[in-house]
Amino acid sequence: MNPKTKATAKTAKSKPTAAAARSKAPTKKPSVKKATANPALKTAAKKHAGKKGAKLIQSTIAYQGPLFRIHRDHIVEPNGKEAWRDVIRHNGSVVILAVDYGKGKARDKKDPWIVLERQYRYATGQELWELPAGKLDAGEDPLHGAQRELSEETGYAAHRWKKLVYYYPSPGFLGEGMYIFLAEGLIPGDAHPEEDEEIDFRLVRLSDLLERIEKGKILDGKTLVGALLLAQRLKAKARRS
Repeated sequence: MNPKTKATAKTAKSKPTAAAARSKAPTKKPSVKKATANPALKTAAKKHAGKKGAKLIQSTIAYQGPLFRIHRDHIVEPNGKEAWRDVIRHNGSVVILAVDYGKGKARDKKDPWIVLERQYRYATGQELWELPAGKLDAGEDPLHGAQRELSEETGYAAHRWKKLVYYYPSPGFLGEGMYIFLAEGLIPGDAHPEEDEEIDFRLVRLSDLLERIEKGKILDGKTLVGALLLAQRLKAKARRS
């Protein structure tokens, strides 16, 4: 990425905001570290297995980087079969569904504005539209992490926060869990992006976001989950009122 941060603000249907974001990609190539099995690794891996999970026989770290580590685990599955599993361990992430309902006559609870970011994702080879999100620090409270990420990437704070869902985006090999928080009562402010970040962000109507999803223009999983969950919640509230 360009080391100089470029924050821009564009308008969707005449709704402007400020900009900034976080790429989560390390600027330096980390060295690969291989470790032999030891009791500490086994204890850490057992914590992920759960009471009804697999039995851990041996665990080694095949790779250790600044964002995640890859474990090579020899296990006995709950069905009794032995297997080797390569698992990416990660501190977890937070996703922010930042919602602006408008004020006065422009207030719209059925079709609010949603904060979206566009940034280049090297792993996919393209730019993606996404909800604001970021990695949790080790031991960090998820709500605190969500508030930090929203402020850093967009400058926004929010009066009301609520956890919507916790899920695993790719449980076949990735141990990362994601918290999606609903942020309402937005308060604009100054963004504080990191030096290697370049993001374009804007507010779009929920109806516009859902239309983009139907047309296959939204490819980011956390954004699909958050947008569809919000649409379902608002529809349920409308039926009750």
